Amino acid sequence: MKNIRNFCIIAHIDHGKSTLADRLLQTTHTVADKDLQDQVLDDMDLERERGITIKSHAIQMEYDHNGEKFILNLIDTPGHVDFSYEVSRSIAACEGALLVVDATQGIQAQTISNLYLAIDNDLEIIPILNKVDMESAMIEEVTDQIVDLLGCDPDEIILASGKTGYGVDEVLEAIIERIPAPKGDPGEPLQALIFDSVFNSFRGIIAYFRILNGSIKKGDHVKFFNTKKEYHADEIGILKLNLEPCNELGAGNVGYIISGIKQAKEVKVGDTITSVENPCDDAIKGFEDVKPMVFAGIYPVDASDYEDLRASIEKLQLNDASLTFEPESSMALGFGFRCGFLGLLHMEIVQERLDREFDMDVITTVPNVSFKAYTTKGAMLEVHNPSGMPDPAILDYIEEPYITATIITTTDYIGSIMSLCIGKRGELKRQTYLTTNRVEITFEMPLSEIVFDFYDKLKSISRGYASFDYAMSGYKQAKLIKLDILLNGEKVDALSSLIHVDNAYSLGSRMCEKLKELIPRQQFDIAIQAAIGAKIISRETVKAVRKDVTAKCYGGDITRKRKLLEKQKKGKKRMRQIGNVEVPQQAFLAVLKLD
Repeated sequence: MKNIRNFCIIAHIDHGKSTLADRLLQTTHTVADKDLQDQVLDDMDLERERGITIKSHAIQMEYDHNGEKFILNLIDTPGHVDFSYEVSRSIAACEGALLVVDATQGIQAQTISNLYLAIDNDLEIIPILNKVDMESAMIEEVTDQIVDLLGCDPDEIILASGKTGYGVDEVLEAIIERIPAPKGDPGEPLQALIFDSVFNSFRGIIAYFRILNGSIKKGDHVKFFNTKKEYHADEIGILKLNLEPCNELGAGNVGYIISGIKQAKEVKVGDTITSVENPCDDAIKGFEDVKPMVFAGIYPVDASDYEDLRASIEKLQLNDASLTFEPESSMALGFGFRCGFLGLLHMEIVQERLDREFDMDVITTVPNVSFKAYTTKGAMLEVHNPSGMPDPAILDYIEEPYITATIITTTDYIGSIMSLCIGKRGELKRQTYLTTNRVEITFEMPLSEIVFDFYDKLKSISRGYASFDYAMSGYKQAKLIKLDILLNGEKVDALSSLIHVDNAYSLGSRMCEKLKELIPRQQFDIAIQAAIGAKIISRETVKAVRKDVTAKCYGGDITRKRKLLEKQKKGKKRMRQIGNVEVPQQAFLAVLKLD
């Protein structure tokens, strides 16, 4: 055990942690040169296209140090604010963390929040200054920032470049010398923490675990603590670039188990594996259950695909434990699921993965957050979608979730960022200068305001320099109303939204204008209305496609033309009564992108 090191890499998005991981794998000869490609651990096409890490990956390396062989288990982590849950899981399985900071950008908000997660778990932190070979690197300034943040010695900071491989040997030495070996007793009963799982259509579910105490052998009879289910370990092994089977794994190690599990709900991330003959007394205190921030309905385009969609979401949930879902139905869209996500990027990724990995065509409704509605009788209801709102006659008041947002930016953009936050009903809490030209601004603002496009707007007004992180701060009473969209007098519940009184009129009119552009013309007029209760606040009309029925009348009495027009009018009236309006998928998506 003294020759095992478990560590993760934490950094802000785009600070080069995947490239640094590539160099570590190359230096330790874990990946053959013929298999080496950029971002070798990002194996989803989606990760490569967007240049972001979505899933944390585990891989084992071997390294010779002073004639001794060491086993290094690296657990790569995502950097985007929406995937902080993945990071918390990786941190729970490690003893140390490499804190990677980009020398050209300095410390960003996500670096700080992930660092606090690591410090809370008593991890040994190794600060690394990456991209030092770039001309725009501000080595001295960023070194000062790291020293201020960690209170470490400037000599402890390793200068490295993931691109050229400079400093990678130093990083490996530091991992061995500074990160403590795992504590644990191989003689105790087996106690292993599940930190991830994946679905394989041939082998069933593969669970990744970290052993804290005891050991596990191939063929052992094991049980999962929370689900109380028992299995035989058909195959255990270590995580190299591919899975490598072995016969026994001892305390401190990271590995995988295949036991022919078919049901997704039988494997819970954060559960404890123990042996049936000699069970441990209590489960490992891992990470808490994830709290979704944003809710949206996902419906199959074809109603007969409902069961396939359920199976697809269950398989996806194995790989992405922060996704939650429950069945719901909608008047406009039929049967589907109400899904909880950690943020908009997370929602977009889930939608994209359903399409690519499971070939599911889905419609996603307008996302919203969960509110607390209090009735006049004092009962509290949690409302995840507008149709669940209690009747206005018995509704007393609504509370909405608030967050504490931390934004780090250069001083040039303070004004525009403040006006953006205040426009989103934010309240300035404090402003701290980290250096002469970098400032940390803390705002308290409603979560519902940042759900849509806040992150994109922040990036565009600060030219990509501002970084953003948030944490829940509680609920506050708010003046919220339900905005309905009506097509020919019928409500489309999938387009309803709960919104603050001040924004209702402008959003209502913008939604009507947008839908007018997107809904295809029919042979009858379509009235698009935005309503609050029974009061219509905005209206647009999609004009009918008209056929010229009088074209064949040239000359003759006017009554001949009038007779044809009257006949057409009756037909249109009948058509409006039986005709229904299809809302295209683009319309649901366009409502999200309303500016």
